[in-house]
Amino acid sequence: MSMTILTVDDSRTMRDMLRLALVQAGYEVVQAEDGVHGLEVLATSNPDVIVTDINMPRMDGFGFIEGVRADAKHRAIPILVLTTESDAEKKNRARQAGATGWIVKPFDPVKLVEAIRRVAA
Repeated sequence: MSMTILTVDDSRTMRDMLRLALVQAGYEVVQAEDGVHGLEVLATSNPDVIVTDINMPRMDGFGFIEGVRADAKHRAIPILVLTTESDAEKKNRARQAGATGWIVKPFDPVKLVEAIRRVAA
């Protein structure tokens, strides 16, 4: 049975790159354009892992992670942050919000898939 990955990123190019890398690795992919849309998509899907950006309009990644973690139904879903940010303070804030891991853009598709396999195990 294939796993479903929810990707949340305001960049269409990044969403396309993520979809390509994940579909090639055999995953189902559902996508959202920002944190607000991500929570809406989450309400109608049941992803095994979430990959989210931090810097997005309407609701950033921190708010999105907190929103996911606020719902008991989604509390156990691993969340990987995929961002251009590498600041320790932001990493810490993401961890406190409930992020499982951190990947810096530009991402290596192989490393991304390895990270997803690690957190989904």
